[in-house]
Amino acid sequence: MRTFDLSPLYKTTVGFDRLASMMDQGLIDNANGYPPYNIERLGENDYRITMAVSGFSADEIDIEAKEDTLVVLGQKAESETEERRDFLYRGIAARSFERRFRLAEHVKVANASLEHGLLNIDLVRELPEEMKPRKIAIKTGKTKSIEAKASKAA
Repeated sequence: MRTFDLSPLYKTTVGFDRLASMMDQGLIDNANGYPPYNIERLGENDYRITMAVSGFSADEIDIEAKEDTLVVLGQKAESETEERRDFLYRGIAARSFERRFRLAEHVKVANASLEHGLLNIDLVRELPEEMKPRKIAIKTGKTKSIEAKASKAA
Protein backbone atom coordinates (compact mmCIF):
# COMPACT_ATOMS: atom_id res chain seq x y z
CA MET A 1 0.00 0.00 0.00
CA ARG A 2 1.41 3.33 -1.05
CA THR A 3 0.88 6.28 1.28
CA PHE A 4 3.18 8.95 -0.16
CA ASP A 5 2.53 11.02 -3.26
CA LEU A 6 5.82 12.31 -4.64
CA SER A 7 4.37 13.95 -7.75
CA PRO A 8 4.78 17.51 -6.32
CA LEU A 9 8.49 16.76 -5.98
CA TYR A 10 8.74 16.24 -9.74
CA LYS A 11 7.40 19.76 -10.38
CA THR A 12 9.79 21.56 -8.02
CA THR A 13 13.05 19.88 -9.00
CA VAL A 14 14.95 20.43 -12.18
CA GLY A 15 17.75 18.02 -12.97
CA PHE A 16 16.89 15.75 -10.03
CA ASP A 17 14.20 13.76 -11.82
CA ARG A 18 16.25 10.58 -11.55
CA LEU A 19 16.59 11.03 -7.77
CA ALA A 20 12.86 11.54 -7.33
CA SER A 21 12.16 8.55 -9.54
CA MET A 22 14.52 6.36 -7.50
CA MET A 23 12.85 7.46 -4.26
CA ASP A 24 9.43 6.79 -5.72
CA GLN A 25 10.48 3.38 -7.05
CA GLY A 26 12.12 2.45 -3.74
CA LEU A 27 8.85 3.01 -1.90
CA ILE A 28 7.00 0.75 -4.31
CA ASP A 29 9.54 -2.07 -4.54
CA ASN A 30 9.95 -2.80 -0.85
CA ALA A 31 6.49 -1.89 0.42
CA ASN A 32 5.53 -5.31 1.81
CA GLY A 33 8.60 -5.86 4.02
CA TYR A 34 8.94 -9.57 3.26
CA PRO A 35 11.43 -11.12 3.58
CA PRO A 36 13.29 -9.06 6.17
CA TYR A 37 16.87 -8.13 5.35
CA ASN A 38 20.00 -6.39 6.64
CA ILE A 39 22.55 -4.39 4.70
CA GLU A 40 25.97 -4.13 6.30
CA ARG A 41 29.33 -2.65 5.41
CA LEU A 42 32.16 -5.17 5.78
CA GLY A 43 34.99 -2.94 4.54
CA GLU A 44 35.66 0.19 2.56
CA ASN A 45 34.39 -1.38 -0.68
CA ASP A 46 32.67 -4.56 0.61
CA TYR A 47 29.00 -4.88 1.52
CA ARG A 48 26.62 -7.73 2.40
CA ILE A 49 22.88 -8.12 2.10
CA THR A 50 21.51 -10.78 4.46
CA MET A 51 17.94 -11.96 3.91
CA ALA A 52 15.91 -14.23 6.20
CA VAL A 53 14.59 -16.90 3.82
CA SER A 54 13.87 -19.79 6.18
CA GLY A 55 12.12 -22.68 4.50
CA PHE A 56 13.58 -21.94 1.06
CA SER A 57 16.24 -24.11 -0.53
CA ALA A 58 18.95 -22.81 -2.86
CA ASP A 59 17.14 -24.08 -5.97
CA GLU A 60 13.99 -22.13 -5.01
CA ILE A 61 15.82 -18.77 -4.98
CA ASP A 62 16.98 -16.85 -8.06
CA ILE A 63 19.35 -13.89 -7.90
CA GLU A 64 19.73 -11.62 -10.92
CA ALA A 65 21.86 -8.50 -11.26
CA LYS A 66 20.92 -6.37 -14.24
CA GLU A 67 22.29 -2.86 -14.79
CA ASP A 68 21.72 -1.02 -11.48
CA THR A 69 19.17 -3.42 -9.98
CA LEU A 70 19.59 -6.59 -7.94
CA VAL A 71 16.50 -8.82 -7.93
CA VAL A 72 16.09 -11.69 -5.47
CA LEU A 73 13.17 -13.96 -6.33
CA GLY A 74 11.93 -16.79 -4.12
CA GLN A 75 9.47 -19.27 -5.60
CA LYS A 76 8.31 -21.88 -3.08
CA ALA A 77 7.64 -25.27 -4.62
CA GLU A 78 4.48 -26.84 -3.19
CA SER A 79 4.83 -30.48 -2.28
CA GLU A 80 2.08 -33.01 -1.68
CA THR A 81 2.86 -33.15 2.05
CA GLU A 82 2.41 -29.36 2.32
CA GLU A 83 -1.04 -29.57 0.74
CA ARG A 84 -2.21 -32.26 3.20
CA ARG A 85 -1.01 -30.45 6.36
CA ASP A 86 -3.66 -28.82 8.53
CA PHE A 87 -2.14 -25.80 10.31
CA LEU A 88 -3.79 -24.45 13.45
CA TYR A 89 -1.54 -21.40 13.26
CA ARG A 90 0.93 -20.59 10.50
CA GLY A 91 3.44 -17.95 11.56
CA ILE A 92 6.36 -18.98 9.35
CA ALA A 93 5.80 -17.39 5.97
CA ALA A 94 6.44 -19.66 3.03
CA ARG A 95 5.04 -17.43 0.32
CA SER A 96 6.84 -16.46 -2.83
CA PHE A 97 8.64 -13.12 -2.84
CA GLU A 98 10.49 -10.67 -5.01
CA ARG A 99 12.86 -8.14 -3.44
CA ARG A 100 14.62 -5.44 -5.46
CA PHE A 101 17.68 -3.45 -4.49
CA ARG A 102 19.14 -0.47 -6.32
CA LEU A 103 22.88 -0.81 -6.73
CA ALA A 104 25.18 2.19 -6.83
CA GLU A 105 27.50 2.67 -9.79
CA HIS A 106 30.38 0.20 -10.01
CA VAL A 107 28.86 -2.18 -7.41
CA LYS A 108 28.99 -5.82 -8.48
CA VAL A 109 27.67 -9.02 -6.91
CA ALA A 110 30.68 -11.05 -5.76
CA ASN A 111 28.91 -14.21 -4.53
CA ALA A 112 25.90 -15.58 -2.68
CA SER A 113 25.50 -18.29 -0.07
CA LEU A 114 22.61 -19.86 1.84
CA GLU A 115 23.15 -21.21 5.33
CA HIS A 116 20.93 -21.61 8.39
CA GLY A 117 17.98 -19.96 6.62
CA LEU A 118 19.95 -16.80 5.80
CA LEU A 119 20.80 -15.77 2.24
CA ASN A 120 24.05 -13.78 2.14
CA ILE A 121 24.77 -11.72 -0.97
CA ASP A 122 28.25 -10.18 -1.02
CA LEU A 123 28.73 -6.98 -3.00
CA VAL A 124 31.96 -5.27 -4.05
CA ARG A 125 32.46 -1.74 -5.28
CA GLU A 126 35.10 -1.80 -8.01
CA LEU A 127 36.09 1.68 -9.11
CA PRO A 128 37.87 2.02 -12.46
CA GLU A 129 41.48 3.23 -12.21
CA GLU A 130 40.65 6.66 -13.63
CA MET A 131 38.10 7.23 -10.84
CA LYS A 132 40.35 6.21 -7.95
CA PRO A 133 42.04 9.01 -6.00
CA ARG A 134 45.67 9.53 -6.92
CA LYS A 135 48.51 11.59 -5.52
CA ILE A 136 49.88 14.43 -7.58
CA ALA A 137 53.62 14.93 -7.26
CA ILE A 138 54.82 18.46 -6.57
CA LYS A 139 57.93 19.46 -8.49
CA THR A 140 60.57 21.25 -6.46
CA GLY A 141 62.91 22.30 -9.28
CA LYS A 142 64.13 25.90 -9.25
CA THR A 143 62.19 28.16 -11.53
CA LYS A 144 63.90 31.02 -13.28
CA SER A 145 62.56 34.40 -12.37
CA ILE A 146 61.80 37.13 -14.86
CA GLU A 147 64.58 39.32 -13.39
CA ALA A 148 67.19 36.58 -13.98
CA LYS A 149 66.08 36.23 -17.59
CA ALA A 150 66.24 40.02 -18.07
CA SER A 151 69.78 40.29 -16.64
CA LYS A 152 71.05 37.55 -18.96
CA ALA A 153 69.53 39.28 -21.95
CA ALA A 154 71.32 42.55 -21.11
